[in-house]
Amino acid sequence: MFRHALPIAVAVTWIVTTCPLSRSASATQIFVSPTGDDSNDASAAHPIRNLQHARDLVRRINQNMTADIFVYLAPGTYGMGEPLVLDAGDSGSNGHSVIWTSKEKERAVISGGGRVTGWKLVDPAKNLWSAPAPAELKNTRQLYVDGVRALRARGRLPVKLTQTSTGYIADQPIMAHWRNAADIEFVYMGGNTLWSEHSSGLGAWTEPRCPVASINGTTITLAQPCWDNSTRRVMMPRESGFKRTVNLVGPASVGRQPEYVENAFELLGTPGQWYFDRTERRIYYVPRDGEDLTNADVEVPILDTLIRGEGTAAKPIHNITFDNLQFSYATWLRPSTPEGFSEIQANYCITGPEGYATQGLCDFTPGGTCPYGNWTKTPGNISFECDHDIHFTGDAFVHLGAAGLELGDGTQEALVDLCNFTDISGSGIELGGVDLPLGTGNQICRDNSILNNHIYSVAVEYHGGVGICVGYAQDSIIAFNQLDHLPYTGISIGWGGWPDKIHKPGQANNSRNNRIEHNLIFDHMLVLADGGGIYTQGLTGANLTEGEKLTGNVIFNQYGSGHGIYTDNGCANVTARSNVIFNTNHDNWGSRHANYYDGKDGKTYDPFEFSGNFWQQGNADSSVRNVMLKNNRLIDSLDQVPQAILQRAGMWPDSKAVVLSQVFVRHAAPEPPSRVSVAPGDGFALVAWCPPIFQGSSPVRAYTVSARGGPSVSVTADDYAAKAFVKLPGLTNGKPYEIVVTAIDADGTSPPSLPSLPVTPRNDPIQKPDAPGKVSALAGDGMASIHFQAPPATGGGPILGYTVTTHPGQRIVTFTGRRFLTLDARHSTFGVISGLKSGTPYTFDIAAVNAAGAGEPAHTRPVTPQEQEK
Repeated sequence: MFRHALPIAVAVTWIVTTCPLSRSASATQIFVSPTGDDSNDASAAHPIRNLQHARDLVRRINQNMTADIFVYLAPGTYGMGEPLVLDAGDSGSNGHSVIWTSKEKERAVISGGGRVTGWKLVDPAKNLWSAPAPAELKNTRQLYVDGVRALRARGRLPVKLTQTSTGYIADQPIMAHWRNAADIEFVYMGGNTLWSEHSSGLGAWTEPRCPVASINGTTITLAQPCWDNSTRRVMMPRESGFKRTVNLVGPASVGRQPEYVENAFELLGTPGQWYFDRTERRIYYVPRDGEDLTNADVEVPILDTLIRGEGTAAKPIHNITFDNLQFSYATWLRPSTPEGFSEIQANYCITGPEGYATQGLCDFTPGGTCPYGNWTKTPGNISFECDHDIHFTGDAFVHLGAAGLELGDGTQEALVDLCNFTDISGSGIELGGVDLPLGTGNQICRDNSILNNHIYSVAVEYHGGVGICVGYAQDSIIAFNQLDHLPYTGISIGWGGWPDKIHKPGQANNSRNNRIEHNLIFDHMLVLADGGGIYTQGLTGANLTEGEKLTGNVIFNQYGSGHGIYTDNGCANVTARSNVIFNTNHDNWGSRHANYYDGKDGKTYDPFEFSGNFWQQGNADSSVRNVMLKNNRLIDSLDQVPQAILQRAGMWPDSKAVVLSQVFVRHAAPEPPSRVSVAPGDGFALVAWCPPIFQGSSPVRAYTVSARGGPSVSVTADDYAAKAFVKLPGLTNGKPYEIVVTAIDADGTSPPSLPSLPVTPRNDPIQKPDAPGKVSALAGDGMASIHFQAPPATGGGPILGYTVTTHPGQRIVTFTGRRFLTLDARHSTFGVISGLKSGTPYTFDIAAVNAAGAGEPAHTRPVTPQEQEK
């Protein structure tokens, strides 16, 4: 099943004469089957069984190749007792490649998992089942039932906590009686909070987690070094004048309370949740509706790594292709150790004793390690380093517990094409690293291509992960990919620009000439905040000519707050042309930055060019502070974008037909919604939540919102997307309620979400809100972009939307949706009013709306829409 990008040579000629290959086996064909035998001759009629044995046979014949070598994997599952480790000796030679491929249309599955059998019902009241763990299993973080990821047992804290230097003091000793305390994790979530919820992460873009070390009575001790790395991040000296951590990324400590507790046996009871008791070596699970554990295929990942390519700068690994293969069922156990998961950004973490005080802090603190920002990356379950001409074509990366594919330092001329990435705990693809910003020769990450891939429902466990995460790279292209249903950012590229925040130059690096083109990105930022469709930071090149190019990308329906194209602090020399940015939050492109790279103390500004884009922001042409805005067009719907741009974004038509048609889970309900947030009213509650990342086997079409011990209400997915909250009536004032939400697709209903924090409806007087702040209007062609901030006082109730009244005409338009609900008094957002007459001056009144009604309006200055040349 070879792809257009592969120059495939004809198989040939000479015959291997040494055992175990017989004289009937061509030197360029090695056949492998799950039912083969390693004593066979590796012919089509007599295949071998193990991939490691196939690798060893390749090593006998690859030193002086005259044609490509094919390792044909028959359909089926190849259970891996250990990773397939490759080095320079496994490479192709003389410009030819070693091609590992499924010969048939059906993919071979390379699996690091084991099947769990022998299930028995052990608690009928909870419908709790148990089975013995596979003998080779030491620990794992994932379980799959008929290809659907189960959730580790989780729940709200059953106690109130007071934070200490070593963990917490609980108000009751309830958790002291829980089994296997050292396997329990506290999870802290940032971002996308509304109303009664609290943010407890290390920044709105993070979701750190720390294991418990012990529980004695009411004393809960958290594991080290995770706890110190998550609560003691060093602050800048007071005399510096900057109230920031020295790492410049987020706060010094997690919030006082974890969002929830995970991996506790005592929390079992919700369908779809499981627990591995390592002491008694048994796995517990509560089946979802319709699951029959006596017949189900239950898989538990055992290996951390499926394939590892270990090149060196002196001896790179090269010319290997993986075609039409599926990589599945691998875990990653570092978060289960005392290191935990002390996230800093994009699934990079602070690790090691006193990492909080030294790691990646370089010259900003005594004892800091260099280079600046060199934090610890989440590894890939399939990984390569110091390599060139490594190709992944038509593959599937599914059911994985770390990042999917890691192409690390020294990756050159790699190709990732026509692949699916889904149901991955961390980022989908990682390209390059952040530890060698000034690497040379074979250390440099360059000339790589990531094309025509579908990346969706990734970062499902570590929500700060990214669809495609690029560190320092040059001359690489990321194009024609579709990225959707992501908890955070779609594509992140660049690193080390944060010193801009303290008026210092960012980390010098050799990034240049990277291109991000014609990608289709939507339904992203579903859980966390302060990211975007495309996030870029740090020095992208020496100047605009060599800097990063963003062209023809279509970005829409961003759920959480952030920017469509996010040029973060320290980002410089980006050109963005002909992109579409629709239904996002805050400014479409970040902001103007003072330039500290040139040593002029911020007297110049980082260069950017934004031209020919289609957006709702509406800024007029200008060249201010080294940012050029030119010929950008205001839109109010995607229908107003030239069809050529929309049709070109995402996979090529022939690629789309192949890749999007592939199904990895059949007849599955969605995962539960998350972050249920509630605001009380007079006999009702207003409820909001984050949609599921994993939609199930079909799109979510509705939600049901239920008060435990009270009423429920349903809403279509479209209505919820438009309004971003639901009113739950019929509640009793003075009575506390916990609210849960379920998601519904064509194949069923999800298990319930974690309950909201308790909310008590009451008959409190609510005043109408103040007027919004910093209002303005920017004119386009027959429309205007209305900009504003949240009112300084909301009147005692949450803001539910904004009304805009046009003058002349007195037409009233209501802005609703998530980006308006998450608006605060520091950031601005915008909505577009269309149907205006060109040449007519307009003013606009903008009023915030809460349960008491619309408040006092703020007024814009007159603007006059003008017809633009098409």
